[in-house]
Amino acid sequence: MPEKWKKLESRLLQDARIFRLREDVCVSPRTGRASPFYVLELPDWINVVAIDTEGDVLFVRQFRHGVGAVTLEIPGGMVDPGETPLEAAVRELREETGYVARRWIDLGFIEPNPALQTNRCWTFLAQGCTCAGPAQLDEREDIELVKRPLEQVGRLLADGSITHALVAVAFQKLNLMQRGVLPIREVQP
Repeated sequence: MPEKWKKLESRLLQDARIFRLREDVCVSPRTGRASPFYVLELPDWINVVAIDTEGDVLFVRQFRHGVGAVTLEIPGGMVDPGETPLEAAVRELREETGYVARRWIDLGFIEPNPALQTNRCWTFLAQGCTCAGPAQLDEREDIELVKRPLEQVGRLLADGSITHALVAVAFQKLNLMQRGVLPIREVQP
């Protein structure tokens, strides 16, 4: 069984708006050699699989600077300081789509890239969604709301319409819940 590496030193290299980059020098328990590792300190994220009262999934289409393209995703974002993942999910759904949900189910979390990142991405299922007003986008968002029947999600993943890995995982978690592999954990905002 691999052992935990001993950290000799850690130093901050960059502090950006949404992440911090640090260098850790760690010693291998197997070889005794020290090596540098680079770690992105990120806040936790959330994703929301939101299904309206008609059975449609609420998607958001937006430009993503990393890939330089418009992508089809589900509502999501960062967990703000002092906020729980569920509170962030409720907030992001309302801000990005204008919708609120009648029922919330916690589908758990994943670690987006534990080799480099410190954060988790929590996924929630929001059921019985209804429009409560217009979306409340911030100055860095330009989002189009798109609705698709839940049964089309597999095709959207297969044909490349959905390319975001965390969105694919969110639908996998939903599938596991629907098959009874993942327990239903209803939560109250």
